[in-house]
Amino acid sequence: MDISENRMIEENQKFMENKFYNDILPLNRSGWLTTEMFIKSVVDLLLQFIQEINNPNTKVINFHHPTELIAKLDLRIPINPTNLQKVLEDCKEVLKYQVRTGHPRFFNQLSTGLDLISMIGEWLTATVNTNMFTYEISPVFVLMEKEIIETMCEIVGWPSGKRDGIFSPGGAISNLYAVNAARHYMFPRCKAIGMVETPNLAMFTSEDSHYSIRGAAALVGIGVDNCFPIPVDEKGKMIPSKLEEEVILAKKNGYVPFFVCAVGGTTVYGAFDPINEIANICKKYRMWLHVDAAWGGGILLSKKHRHLANGIERADSVTWNPHKLMGALLQCSACLIRHEGLLFQCNQMCADYLFQQDKPYDVSYDSGDKAIQCGRHNDVFKLWIMWRAKGMNGFEQQVNRLMDLANYFTEKIKKTPGYELIMENPEFLNICFWYVPKNVRHLESTEKKARLDKVAPKIKAKMMSSGSTMVGYQPDKDKPNFFRMIISNPATTYEDLDFFIEEIIRLGESL
Repeated sequence: MDISENRMIEENQKFMENKFYNDILPLNRSGWLTTEMFIKSVVDLLLQFIQEINNPNTKVINFHHPTELIAKLDLRIPINPTNLQKVLEDCKEVLKYQVRTGHPRFFNQLSTGLDLISMIGEWLTATVNTNMFTYEISPVFVLMEKEIIETMCEIVGWPSGKRDGIFSPGGAISNLYAVNAARHYMFPRCKAIGMVETPNLAMFTSEDSHYSIRGAAALVGIGVDNCFPIPVDEKGKMIPSKLEEEVILAKKNGYVPFFVCAVGGTTVYGAFDPINEIANICKKYRMWLHVDAAWGGGILLSKKHRHLANGIERADSVTWNPHKLMGALLQCSACLIRHEGLLFQCNQMCADYLFQQDKPYDVSYDSGDKAIQCGRHNDVFKLWIMWRAKGMNGFEQQVNRLMDLANYFTEKIKKTPGYELIMENPEFLNICFWYVPKNVRHLESTEKKARLDKVAPKIKAKMMSSGSTMVGYQPDKDKPNFFRMIISNPATTYEDLDFFIEEIIRLGESL
């Protein structure tokens, strides 16, 4: 940066120090030049951040303990207005300490990466700042959501005329939509009078399913104790025979089994339940089949790998989070329903101040009455614009490449001393493993297990301190703490995976 550029930056900063929120639009209609300068300054900060997070040599995290970070940040709300230069400095400070989830060496969560097409979609969405409840105020986005829901249902495998759905604030709420819709489908009077005339209902879900299924049971009044966990096999898949045993036992105990949740990609192991076999049991006992494919739904875009979710077309409802495998920006989740009109029947409250029936257009396009929310964020545009940019083929290539990266990583750590896989051949993008330092490898099993439980947390602490990479860990049943590697970021390369393997060794041997 030369002297003239430095001088210009200093002049802009001094200018902004004397400008406040009421000097720019919308309060100052003649303040366009200041408005433009301010917004461009924010964009410059974001562009610098984007450039940095895509450089693998930058830190993933600038970690500080909560008390340390509180001391560094001024989070107080002031009495008097803050000048625009201080606002820009606040933005810069936030970016400085925020975890860089778009970094190619961030493997900590199911949702990683920063898709720039989706990002500009979110920018546009924020600028338009509209609600999704009526066609009247959101005509393009309502039509767009309808089209994307139709496309996703078609990909699942449902026939035309049996496709419905809604975008919701995350997979937990999508699962809640499914449970509520299932109950209404079988016991519609619940909507009016509650559970007073309803028999004791029983739900069933994999013991490795997301906790939100049990949460939904609590929220709709069925009760957590009436949501029965079904054992899984050594690969983390629900055992269909155990499901049928639990259904029979529940009936014997006076319950009415009505809902089964199969998982399309479990959170820890990435396991896909045997949906066809589960669907057979649901058909036999007249139960609603829901597939929570929040994590694994994107696999349906790959002809090579969609067999993992075989049978999903037999589901009554599906949760699919494009903000996970597809890489749309948070949040972006859809609850898909194979019963057209059911969401309206289940959730409609006929608020006359919003959903008048004498509007000058087809009011069936007012989607707000099939949602449990009133105000609803536009989560579809960032997905639509990203899907338009990549097309079906682009997404198929993205999914296939991630699966190739996961296979590469798995095969490499099998050959690397100190690494031990939890599952020998993981089928999806979750690779769970222990790293066993040299001074632990010779110990007898009980002592080794006790030591291993402490290894992953200590490596993670060192990793966050150095900022070099991030990966999650957890125990599971009798297994001591192990790492859960998630490969879902399209920015990740083979070199990044090689670095990660060596970094775990470096940190592990320094304990």
